[in-house]
Amino acid sequence: MNNQSNIMSGLPVNSGVSDPGYNNSLTRPFYWSVRRELWENRSIYIAPLIVAAFEVIGFAISTIGLADRRRAVLLLDAAHQRAAIEQPYDLAAMMMIFIVFIVGVFYCLDALHGERRDRSILFWKSLPVSDLTTVLSKVTIPLVVLPLIAFAIVVCVQVIMLLQTSVVLIFHGMSPATTWAHFPVFQNWFVLLYGLAAIALWHAPIYGWLLLVSGWARRATFLWAVLPIIAMQIFEKITFNTSYFGSLVKYRLMGFAPGAFEFHGRDHPTIDSLAQLTPGRYLSSPGLWIGLVFAAAFLAAAVRLRRYRGPL
Repeated sequence: MNNQSNIMSGLPVNSGVSDPGYNNSLTRPFYWSVRRELWENRSIYIAPLIVAAFEVIGFAISTIGLADRRRAVLLLDAAHQRAAIEQPYDLAAMMMIFIVFIVGVFYCLDALHGERRDRSILFWKSLPVSDLTTVLSKVTIPLVVLPLIAFAIVVCVQVIMLLQTSVVLIFHGMSPATTWAHFPVFQNWFVLLYGLAAIALWHAPIYGWLLLVSGWARRATFLWAVLPIIAMQIFEKITFNTSYFGSLVKYRLMGFAPGAFEFHGRDHPTIDSLAQLTPGRYLSSPGLWIGLVFAAAFLAAAVRLRRYRGPL
């Protein structure tokens, strides 16, 4: 009977293992918690896929007259040729980055609030999964899962766009090599992956704040997340006639690029080579680490809130 119980529990026969940590490692609570988020929040990947479909359809329509535009582009200098040919691919990537950020924002606002609203928190708390594991699995979605989804979808979209371009050019008697020569595919994909990682780390305090609000607010999580920021800016402007807090918010939203990349001046915010990637400077920037400290504080507060907050 003992041997059968050991087999059913996943322990080797006569192993003598009774440590609950062993079973915990077998069940992998963090892994299954992340899987749970993917199962319950299909918008995590459905929304980017819908946007990707629109990008592919829109680009297919734009290929009308592509051959004539390409002949005109090839009359320009090398720098302008590359910029013009890369533009639709860069726009597709930037649109996807923006979409996954929006998805991450609304996911975090509902991550802890939703389980309190539908009272499923009572069931999830009955499982042997700690509040820390639950909160960390939720913040993993915007910090890790969404960037990886964005990268995979952008790669697929750009491959389809390259194939569409090649077919159109061949049909009009032009060589598709004019695209490949000015669009370094693998280099751009590496830059994209690096950029997604840099953005995720930079936005970590934003996601931490949203999770904290999600665990605290009883309703209208979006308003509770945004109104204090707006009120702080209004108070500062009226009281001191300054806008430092607004500049700080803007810096947190878009200030990652100067540290992560070496641009050729403000008039040329392009990446021409991998030498322009500056991970050392980015990882040593005070703004990054200050943001990560705030993110850790917000997440710690969210863990404590989930421990003591019940259903709505």
